[in-house]
Amino acid sequence: MVVADAFGAHVPVFRELTASAQERAWLARLPNLVTALERRWDIHTGSPYRTGVAAWTAPAITSDGALAVLKVSWPHREARGEAEGLRFWAGDGVVRVLRSDDVHYALLLERCEPGQALSEAAGSAEQRLATAARLLRRLWSRQPAGGLALERVGDVTAEWAELVRERYRRLGRHLDSGIVALGAELLVSLPTTATSEVVVHGDFNPGNVLTARRQPWLAIDPKPMIGDPAYDPWAMLTQMGSPFDGPDAVGVLGARYRLFADLVGEPVERLLAWSVARAVESALWALDRGHPDAAHGQMAEAGLLAGIAGL
Repeated sequence: MVVADAFGAHVPVFRELTASAQERAWLARLPNLVTALERRWDIHTGSPYRTGVAAWTAPAITSDGALAVLKVSWPHREARGEAEGLRFWAGDGVVRVLRSDDVHYALLLERCEPGQALSEAAGSAEQRLATAARLLRRLWSRQPAGGLALERVGDVTAEWAELVRERYRRLGRHLDSGIVALGAELLVSLPTTATSEVVVHGDFNPGNVLTARRQPWLAIDPKPMIGDPAYDPWAMLTQMGSPFDGPDAVGVLGARYRLFADLVGEPVERLLAWSVARAVESALWALDRGHPDAAHGQMAEAGLLAGIAGL
């Protein structure tokens, strides 16, 4: 039986997914869907996690006592390949898929225990980044095979570039036009100059790497695609600690990017260029969702990173 506090404004997804009639309709259906999944998969769920803005997630226990997580995502493009990607990695560095329902974007996943996020782990930011780099190299080491039903980075980012330009014309005239144009151009050009292709995690941030018992660290919540590995490190490098806040943000970020590039074996110039591109895309997305402060913050970060890269 679903717990009493399973749904409502205290759960992030109920606050964030209110912009469209489709989102509100999905939220209205969600309680019945979770109840149906509990019955079909013979699980019991607890109070939902208070993280994530595009999926309802809660700890679950299976009929044989296994610890799991039930995840029901708002049906959107980035969630479409999650089960495919997790099965591709087959539990090596990521959580395992126990059950899935592609129609309803629902997953029953292995639960990470103790589940501490890398963002909260002991050690310096550089030590935690080294841990992240080792895990990311593991994910990249498994080469994509034919028949893998994942989108390509270049196809997706080319569409993002058009969205960036359209959103800028409609909403963003107060933003730095040069940085917007640079970000849009990089979203198109960077995939064409990649020298290797891997299955990228797609959302490799410090909150999506958790401590576990089966392996020391496991990644969760991928948005996998096939493409340039340098696409992946942006969120990890810019969200680990608060690298933009100190008086020497340029020095700190430059050193961290060089460290991470060396550890994963990718050119630092590409990591920085992808970070500019992704920060600009994120800024225009935030603006379109009605979050101007977040948009301005992302644009400031994009400008700083472009300066470090000499773009």
